[in-house]
Amino acid sequence: MNRKILASPYIVWALGFIILPLLMIVYYGLTDGSGTFTLENVLAIADSVHYKAFGNSLLLALGSTVICLVIAYPLAYVLSQHEGKISNTIIMLFILPMWINFLLRVLAMQMLLSNTGIVNALLGFFGLPQQHIMYTKGAILIGMVYDYLPFMILPIYNVMSKIDKDVIEAAHDLGATVFVTFKKIIIPLSLPGVISGVTMVFIPSMSEFVVADILGGSKILLLGNVIEQEFNLSNNWNLGSGLSLVLMIFILISMAVMNRSNAEEGDTMLW
Repeated sequence: MNRKILASPYIVWALGFIILPLLMIVYYGLTDGSGTFTLENVLAIADSVHYKAFGNSLLLALGSTVICLVIAYPLAYVLSQHEGKISNTIIMLFILPMWINFLLRVLAMQMLLSNTGIVNALLGFFGLPQQHIMYTKGAILIGMVYDYLPFMILPIYNVMSKIDKDVIEAAHDLGATVFVTFKKIIIPLSLPGVISGVTMVFIPSMSEFVVADILGGSKILLLGNVIEQEFNLSNNWNLGSGLSLVLMIFILISMAVMNRSNAEEGDTMLW
């Protein structure tokens, strides 16, 4: 009973700010302006504009996730093998930007990537041609990687740092090379952290719209931008909610697939 009483504030919060908004989205997404049941809002994802925006969101989300994984995995491995003040300092450097407002971080990237920004200034200093990065998919991808990279590093590092060093030493004693040890021990034991990192990067990347607005200059539409415009500009809550339902269903399916892969990998490691 005491535990239920302690949990009551969160239950009230969840009902008011999680469950109720989701129910409203479901209601608006499955009805028209008169309140009549319809699937047109959900099926609108097949329209060329919406389908293209969904494709852009999926492509950039996958790209940012893969790049974050390629950068984070070796870094997390090196840091886990050299624990101490240096590793803690590097981890802190990745955490510090997360203390700054998300919008300010995106605006900082705009100053770096603009035609008169720091990146092009450095290129001009070394006599290299300037790059027009702003308002392209590349700029959006860079912004996503910058913002979500810590969410990939921390879970992988947390799992790798807990791998028992005795297991690695036992593998070496049995004649396993560094490559074999990494392939047979490090990678399987670190997969839960990898799946957690992939989930934490892929899901927010799929629904991203602020980075696309600022670094993409509204020239490249993501599904998040379309939903935001339907709510704020067109005032079409029904269509915006219908597209949100499609996005939520896709994200839930992705999470289910990743969770199932994690469970199957856990069974394999136990076996």
